[in-house]
Amino acid sequence: MAITSLDGKRFAEMVIMGANHLSNNANVVDALNVFPVPDGDTGTNMNLSMTSGAKEVQKNVQEHIGMVASALSKGLLMGARGNSGVILSQLFRGLGKAIENKKEISAKEFASALEAGVETAYKAVMKPVEGTILTVAKDAAKKGVEIAKNETDLVKVMEAVVQEAKKSLKRTPELLPVLKEVGVVDSGGQGLVFVYEGFLAELKGETLSTTSNPPISMNEMVNAEHHKSVQSFMNTEDIKFGYCTEFMVKFAKDKLAAHPFSEHEFRNDLSHYGDSLLVISDDEIVKVHIHSEQPGEVLTYAQQYGQLINMKIENMRQQHSTIIDEMHNTLSSEQQVEKQEYGIIAVSMGNGIGNLFKSIGANAIIEGGQTMNPSTEDILKAIDDVNAEKIIILPNNKNIIMAAEQAAQVASQEIIVVPSKTVPQGMAALLAFNPSLTLDENKNGMNEALQHVKTGQITYAVRDTTIDGITISKDDYMGIADGKIVGTNKNLVTATTSLLSNMLEEDDEIVTLIYGKDVSTNDVDEVVSYINQNYEDIEVEIHNGEQPLYSFIFSIE
Repeated sequence: MAITSLDGKRFAEMVIMGANHLSNNANVVDALNVFPVPDGDTGTNMNLSMTSGAKEVQKNVQEHIGMVASALSKGLLMGARGNSGVILSQLFRGLGKAIENKKEISAKEFASALEAGVETAYKAVMKPVEGTILTVAKDAAKKGVEIAKNETDLVKVMEAVVQEAKKSLKRTPELLPVLKEVGVVDSGGQGLVFVYEGFLAELKGETLSTTSNPPISMNEMVNAEHHKSVQSFMNTEDIKFGYCTEFMVKFAKDKLAAHPFSEHEFRNDLSHYGDSLLVISDDEIVKVHIHSEQPGEVLTYAQQYGQLINMKIENMRQQHSTIIDEMHNTLSSEQQVEKQEYGIIAVSMGNGIGNLFKSIGANAIIEGGQTMNPSTEDILKAIDDVNAEKIIILPNNKNIIMAAEQAAQVASQEIIVVPSKTVPQGMAALLAFNPSLTLDENKNGMNEALQHVKTGQITYAVRDTTIDGITISKDDYMGIADGKIVGTNKNLVTATTSLLSNMLEEDDEIVTLIYGKDVSTNDVDEVVSYINQNYEDIEVEIHNGEQPLYSFIFSIE
């Protein structure tokens, strides 16, 4: 029997099936990581993100599909981990927005909602790269819209979406050369295919095969811990643009006749006036939140569509304290602690590295990094715990930057994310911090510090592969210089000294050596002896980082 409409209850089951199928195949997605390092966690990130969304859905099952989609968007937002998880959350945020007011939808509306999700996800990425999950989502949604023009059966449309997603996934190596070189498809795109396969299986009443990971149980869903409301974090502040401007425009027919309203064009035009832009509209009103240096110009532009109401403009540079969210308002006066001016949050893996960050000024440490990227909610919790008016986040991993930026967007404090991709970069940025400077001045100085440190890492290969002309065998030690694999060897010390010879230059002055939990003191002594014998003018600092996976991490300045 054809399925010509989709309500909230059935959509909830699709989401749960999609989350289960992704969970059951997360290890498959992890294995597709381009670099053969033991931190291939795209599948893990997408699984944890989608599971968070599914848990929120299970707590809000109802016939109204718009409400269910909003719950999915909320859960994904709070649980988003890593770049892949953030992009996945944006795909379903856009979908949810497209159907938020609908009790049920047709196949055509569902396909259109998928396409709306793609538009939202592309906007969320500063420099979209084709050959990734974005491309797979775009191609699949486009095919769905095309089929839905003449097909009313949701099963047929979803079949077309899945088929095109798989075809697009196979094409990713042609769009992204590094995928072709290594011989894999995009891991994020594969994760999305698993989600869509779950959607289709539920619609067809089929059972998908499972692998190593157990599916999400209904009891786990029902008993899932309650997440904080996203609305309690929505007033973002950033002093780069000094005026927090909020207002509503009540549409006027005569003005709309002269200036037809398009939310996309309206948002795009306003984006030139500042940042932290939020635009929400319906048939009668558009609501705007923006941080701008020219609030008067913003209001003048918006007024061409109707009457301005509920206006509020705050000079953020003159504010002496940040907005306290609903959770803090529930604390008693005895429990409340005076906010400090600055709070610095660093992400690290290994007690030694965490203690090192604390010793040079970090106020809070989030455990995470390779194999376990913290979620948006983990970062929001750290933001609350640090209890500061101005907060600086050091992700120290390229796959955590987007989640940190997403947390910064929805938190109420003044926050900057310094995009440190490695522990050495994070340490260099932290050493450049000056509490007497403004947040913007510190942002500039800390970003500048990232450019003056080199990062070397030693880890092991989890599979045989060839990349950048280097043949790598499983279990070989690999030397990685600023993200690029430069050599391998079966002997740890040999691989390490080869990496150092590749990286050290005549004008380098300091090498900070951070050794992992599985490294022997003899190995450390041999590496230090090599540096002292061959680079007598270079000072060596030694720290026990206790980090897993990476035998050595070097900071070279």
